[in-house]
Amino acid sequence: MPRDHPSERKSGGFNAASFPTREKIPWFLPTPSHPIDTMISRLVFQPLLISLVTLLTSQGLSSAREWSVPVAGNAFRTQPEPGGRSMRRGGSLRLRDSSEVHSVYFHVDDAHTLELGLKGNASDHPATILATVEETKLSCDLQPGSAKTYPLGEIQIENAGYVRVDLQLATAAVGNPSGSAQITDLVVTSDDANLQLDYVQTNDGNMFYWGRRGPSVHLSYRLPRGTDLTYAYSEIMVPVGEDQMGTYFMANGFGEGYFGMQVNSPTERKVLFSIWSPFRTDNPNEIPDEDRVETLAKGDGVIAKDFGNEGSGGQSFFVYPWEAGKTYRFLTEVKPDGDGNTLYTSWFGDKAKNEWRLVATFRRPKTDKHLTGFHSFLENFSAEQGHLQRSAQYGNQWVCDVNGKWHEITRAKFTGDNTARGRHRLDYAGGSQDDHFFLKNCGFFSETVDLDQTFERKSTAGQQPEINWDQLPR
Repeated sequence: MPRDHPSERKSGGFNAASFPTREKIPWFLPTPSHPIDTMISRLVFQPLLISLVTLLTSQGLSSAREWSVPVAGNAFRTQPEPGGRSMRRGGSLRLRDSSEVHSVYFHVDDAHTLELGLKGNASDHPATILATVEETKLSCDLQPGSAKTYPLGEIQIENAGYVRVDLQLATAAVGNPSGSAQITDLVVTSDDANLQLDYVQTNDGNMFYWGRRGPSVHLSYRLPRGTDLTYAYSEIMVPVGEDQMGTYFMANGFGEGYFGMQVNSPTERKVLFSIWSPFRTDNPNEIPDEDRVETLAKGDGVIAKDFGNEGSGGQSFFVYPWEAGKTYRFLTEVKPDGDGNTLYTSWFGDKAKNEWRLVATFRRPKTDKHLTGFHSFLENFSAEQGHLQRSAQYGNQWVCDVNGKWHEITRAKFTGDNTARGRHRLDYAGGSQDDHFFLKNCGFFSETVDLDQTFERKSTAGQQPEINWDQLPR
């Protein structure tokens, strides 16, 4: 072996053989021709490399990502029951009762390991917050003073979909003062720069309210062309357990109004039929007399009045104890009166009883048209109930033309509102199952169905409506 082979050199007490050979030298260091060159490379270039990495990290180019999930738009009281007054006007969640559980939800597009934290502070005394994600239990101690982020710990997410984080105030030990806490955000951190989180991010457009209500979903029915239509007929069956409070199961929607049934409280349910005024406003008091919707008739026990806040017009409803698991039918008539107005009448009944009840007849001024825009929708109108799943089966849709001929409707386009389209909430679904369509929303389920698809149900030609027009109550 030649005497000048690197393996035999020594310099300053260093064994030259310990330095990397040409094949082992990192690409970012110059190739040394002498051990002194190697030492210079390590002393000069490696600190430069470390400085470069530090600079890139400080500029936000590292792979780690952090999301702050505001509780104001993404948290619900899930125990002992929905509601309560823990959500404060400023957007923070106040935890002061150890029997309450508040759940925060966010959606991930892939399985991953996440770090969780809470942004907030304790009130007068330190407070321990317990966090549960499925079987994983975490905790952190919040201190009085300014709000800051407290680490909770690590969780492993096995599948893409919604993640639920339950938060609860720990019970104070005997003899210790009971603390309370205010939380503004659940902080989520990942080392995957490509991971996507979906949740209600800001309150722009009052989105914390709309996001807590959840996405509304619709079925727009494919109507026959080339003929004027007078009647819309459809049926709804709400599965047992899907009739959550705050739900509007809308059966017969059309260009100027809507007709369906609601769950208004634990003890009250209604059938509701409304017509918008041609004058656009959310305040019914602003409607000129010539643009007001007029009530011409109403059924027994029906209340008819003006309505506002979501457009304005005439509204009619009656209390009715409809039941989940039963099928109800809806019939709406749309007829021009020949004087530049259109009359709208709706009837409701229990299909098994073969009954029809008059809801109301409205006259809408400055309108001369037949039935258009036949559709159905599913909506939650209670922000406190937005974490509860609800669904319905929409079936046996028909329209009748001005000549008295019935046309079966078997195709519908599935759509959603801005809460769905903006990815504020992804817990929505719709489609067809055998001889009916279905809609489902809220509940933070993970099986989202893409919007703007057209679905087709099986025909129910043998169930064409048989209606004695002369015997309908008016």
